[in-house]
Amino acid sequence: MTRVLVVDDDPAIVRALVINLRARSYEVDSAHDGAAALRTAAARHPDVVVLDLGLPDTDGVEVIRELRGWTRAPILVLSARHASAEKVQALDAGADDYVTKPFGMDELLARLRAAVRRAEPAGDGGDPVVETAAFTVDLAAKKVNRGGRDVRLTPTEWHLLEVLVRAGGRLVAQKQLLREVWGPSYGTETNYLRVYMAQLRRKLEADPSHPRHLITEPGMGYRFER
Repeated sequence: MTRVLVVDDDPAIVRALVINLRARSYEVDSAHDGAAALRTAAARHPDVVVLDLGLPDTDGVEVIRELRGWTRAPILVLSARHASAEKVQALDAGADDYVTKPFGMDELLARLRAAVRRAEPAGDGGDPVVETAAFTVDLAAKKVNRGGRDVRLTPTEWHLLEVLVRAGGRLVAQKQLLREVWGPSYGTETNYLRVYMAQLRRKLEADPSHPRHLITEPGMGYRFER
């Protein structure tokens, strides 16, 4: 069964999540602050983490950074913070999705299921290794190699690259990319795409200012070319 770690200092939210998750056959652990969250994660190795940012002992973004030091488990942020800058900070630290409070339980559970699906390993022979003149993308292993060395990508960078590579050269619209990488409530934050595409190009392209593989179609979207 999928193991979920719920981290929130609000007992009512923790109780509601535990009841709903266990009713759907998830195994659930909980923690009320950052220190307990890190101890529990190290001991129980959750498959997915649901994390509040407003913890009593530390900022949730620091918890994300600590977790990302050793685990690739999806992290779903659940927070009352609505500002775009704070969302970007959490996503850039390594969160996979962001849900604002108050939230609908059905939407939260759908986001959690989607995060778990994205993290599942591919079956034997299911995903190819895609090679370009500059780098290689192993979709099954979720790795990128350039010049004989693995390239470290953040979870958000990887999701963006994966969507483009899987499109097989087809144009992926800006709105589609935002929704697939950041979630269904996104669709107009095109500045996210510009920032993350620039980061990917710096890491992967031989000449980031004149990309050969990560192509912008102005006003429409992006595509991947071998």
